[in-house]
Amino acid sequence: MMMEEKIAEMRAKLEEALKGAESETSLEGLRVEFLGKKGHIAGLMQHLRDAADKKEAGQAINRFKADAEEAIAKAAEALKEAALKAQIRSAKKYNPTLAAEKQFGSYHPITLATREVEDIFRSMGFTVEDYAEVVDDYECFEALNIPKHHPARDMQDTYYLENGQLLKTQTSAAQNAIMKKYGAPLRAIFPGRCFRNESTDACHENTFFQMEGMMIDENISISNLIYFMKTMLSEVFQRDIKVRLRPGFFPFVEPGFELDINCLICGGEGCPSCKNSGWLELCPCGMIHPNVLREGGIDTEKYTGFAFGLGLTRLAMMKYGVKDIRDFNSGDLKALSQFRSN
Repeated sequence: MMMEEKIAEMRAKLEEALKGAESETSLEGLRVEFLGKKGHIAGLMQHLRDAADKKEAGQAINRFKADAEEAIAKAAEALKEAALKAQIRSAKKYNPTLAAEKQFGSYHPITLATREVEDIFRSMGFTVEDYAEVVDDYECFEALNIPKHHPARDMQDTYYLENGQLLKTQTSAAQNAIMKKYGAPLRAIFPGRCFRNESTDACHENTFFQMEGMMIDENISISNLIYFMKTMLSEVFQRDIKVRLRPGFFPFVEPGFELDINCLICGGEGCPSCKNSGWLELCPCGMIHPNVLREGGIDTEKYTGFAFGLGLTRLAMMKYGVKDIRDFNSGDLKALSQFRSN
């Protein structure tokens, strides 16, 4: 039998077999039968030595192989499409007259904490501002009295973009823009997401939320800062919270403080959430450095002000008893469902 006749016979056999292939399993069987190492096409190649024109016969076999691959692939696609249509036909039809199932979503605990704190500060005369997550070096560092090569930058390694911009390491990056927007006097808070390239543990995360706050006016002092912080905490937790104020260094405030709260997870006894210290750093704060005020266009001879960087993520941990800060970014719906809105 001539090679052309053998190929024609194989084509007819394949076409007939494809008509009866009604499942992926049967198609796979056909693929092996015709295209496998021991299949029909491999058998045709073995007969090349007997062909009068080996080149022409080889080209004919290759054309048949390509056609067979295409035909089997099309048949597989047709099976998938038919299965999808059958699934659609058998699916439960939507009835708009039926009552909706009560499947409620839930707010993220940080969202709940943020909104609550915003309401508290609004009641005390603060405006709520929003600001970008991508800023430049001037906003994040230089305008905050942190020049290039300042050692304080080592504590705030972040993620840089190819155009030189960066993901802000702190909500303080908005201070300069807010000062220039409102001038003095001003009372403003600006919550936002921050980023730092650091190792994570139960109380540290590379993506977290802060709320920056500023009050600038005549005769502002540390006493004003302590009053607003205590008022906010008592409203959030609805009970007396043990706090401590200790010296802290931040280039954009002078003097600077660390406002810590007694860990509500362990009651001050020590646990991974508070690094076994019994205290959790919640709110770095202090009197705004004159250099920062001047950079924002504020008259330092007339005005003073305080600023704070409230850790919203840590506040939510304490408020809702979340032991590991990493749970907030985990996407664990089971953990977050407890905050479901009714």
